[in-house]
Amino acid sequence: MFAESRPFHVAPHRLPAWKAVLPIGGHAELRQAGRPVVTAPGLIVPPQLVHSCAATSPYVALFIDSWLLPLPSRPGPIRLDAGMVRRLLAALGATGSDGPGTDADLAAGYTELRALAGAPAPLDPRVAHAIHLCTSRDPDLPIASIASIADEVGLSAPRLRALVRRDVGIALVRLRQWGRLSTAIAGLPESTAALAAATAGFADQAHFTRTARDFIGRTPASLRRAEAQGAPLTGPAGPGPHRTPPRRGSRAPADAASVPSGQVPGRAAAPSSAHPPGGHPVSVKRQLKCA
Repeated sequence: MFAESRPFHVAPHRLPAWKAVLPIGGHAELRQAGRPVVTAPGLIVPPQLVHSCAATSPYVALFIDSWLLPLPSRPGPIRLDAGMVRRLLAALGATGSDGPGTDADLAAGYTELRALAGAPAPLDPRVAHAIHLCTSRDPDLPIASIASIADEVGLSAPRLRALVRRDVGIALVRLRQWGRLSTAIAGLPESTAALAAATAGFADQAHFTRTARDFIGRTPASLRRAEAQGAPLTGPAGPGPHRTPPRRGSRAPADAASVPSGQVPGRAAAPSSAHPPGGHPVSVKRQLKCA
């Protein structure tokens, strides 16, 4: 979660996760090349949408891992009305004009979003375990290759990549970059950008900066400035991994049963009736329903 205590504009980017933009008293604006500006009291932005975004007031941006919501049935952002935004902000504890502090209740925010959006399809346990390994980072362990992860779950690397793209809609290598970026950003309040980059597994600080600009439209320096001004950078909302990973060297059966996607590492989810771009109000569940 990011929060800003002032209006802010984010450069064009392509995030491999859902994003809920919740202005506090103002509205959100989303721009895509060659399309009309989308304006609403709040927005949910689907993964991989190239866009720039602005808020006309203090705001909260909540990131939601792509596998924690149903795959979208249509492209484009989902408009939230003012009542939805107030409900989500209240769940987070962001009732003041400056937004939440570092004690924001991310679990409550996730619960509210998930209740409004509905549950995604279950993930194949091999996919769930591969995502866990790719998006988690233990600085005391070497970074596992995708080939070694595929071997651990009993698949070839091409087959694993295909299953992840089918179930999640995003390439596994991009999910790995998202995991590294999340880890590095979480470390910024207590360390330098260079140390956060190294701890997360980036080649260097420049690699960290390029990835941040590509995924979230901001640089590590801008995030550190925001944090120094009192805008909190907190950990992701949503459930953490609640599984015991298979013992290294053991293989999941080829016809392994699915497990709920809430059992893999995650962030948050999304709300109930919204206005699609250029259309009439429809439920968020309908818009997120798998095609």
